[in-house]
Amino acid sequence: MKAITPSVCALLAGLVLSLSAAGQTISIATGGTGGVYYPMGGGMAAVLSKHVPGMQATAEVTGGSVDNLKLIGSGKPYIGFTMTDASQDAYRGEDKFKGHKVPLKTLMVLYPNRMHVVSVEGRGIAKMADLKGKHVSTGSPGSATEVMAFRLIEAAGLDKDRDLRRERLGVAESVNAIKDGKIDAFFWVGGLPTAGVTDLANTPGIKLKMVDHAEAVPAMNKKYGNLYVEDVIPKDVYRGMDSDNKQATVMNILVTHENMDDKTAYNIVKTIFERREDLIAVHKEAVNFKLENQRTNASPIPFHPGAMKYFAERGVKFN
Repeated sequence: MKAITPSVCALLAGLVLSLSAAGQTISIATGGTGGVYYPMGGGMAAVLSKHVPGMQATAEVTGGSVDNLKLIGSGKPYIGFTMTDASQDAYRGEDKFKGHKVPLKTLMVLYPNRMHVVSVEGRGIAKMADLKGKHVSTGSPGSATEVMAFRLIEAAGLDKDRDLRRERLGVAESVNAIKDGKIDAFFWVGGLPTAGVTDLANTPGIKLKMVDHAEAVPAMNKKYGNLYVEDVIPKDVYRGMDSDNKQATVMNILVTHENMDDKTAYNIVKTIFERREDLIAVHKEAVNFKLENQRTNASPIPFHPGAMKYFAERGVKFN
């Protein structure tokens, strides 16, 4: 029996993606229930199922960006939320994807993801250096929170293994653990507001402490490329913040396998933009779904031809 060649595998993957999206189901790989990816993905699934003829879309709870990229790499009919840093690793076959490049295409640039370094009053943490020796969650396995947390810890001059007593929890689990005194701080990369952090900030007897870290951005970009920007979480986003939190931000993108057919990619992007108001009602980060953000230098992953067709119709010029 002859072995299946890579070209045949690619053809089969393309057929699966095309047929599934056109007449059956497409899955949206999101994240944990305490973040923004999951509710936003649920909103997308609803509008795609309602407004794209023949398409049934469902949102899946996942570990986050890294898991989503691996699911897309399987060739099954997925679109996925991910951060640009994790996507670049997958596309190049680096870090968590070493030796396993994922053939990706960008469907659209979504919204900015803010790194939250979260503690509470009484744990002795006011700056990044104070994390040394503390119980800290760096995000769940399979998440881009973990990818970015490791890079931030390194840029801040700490060693993730030697300096921290590290846990690997999602945002909802991190919130519960910090309430119970099991951890002192946690990292989380998400939109504003993130439900889990809001819950922590609103817990009686707890005062939120957001740790500034924007000064680490230049070192992160020097090593990993210009993926991060110095930004702020305004003090009115979460209860108890005394001042704006100076932090690092990375963009979220919606990606798929390169073998998704052009018509399906076009319909997905067109429907998301046309039903943007429906998605804003699900989570306000959808206000950042903007045509002017769709630029070749906004994503390290090439845009899908089907997406580019829609953006060209809307007057977006790609360089």
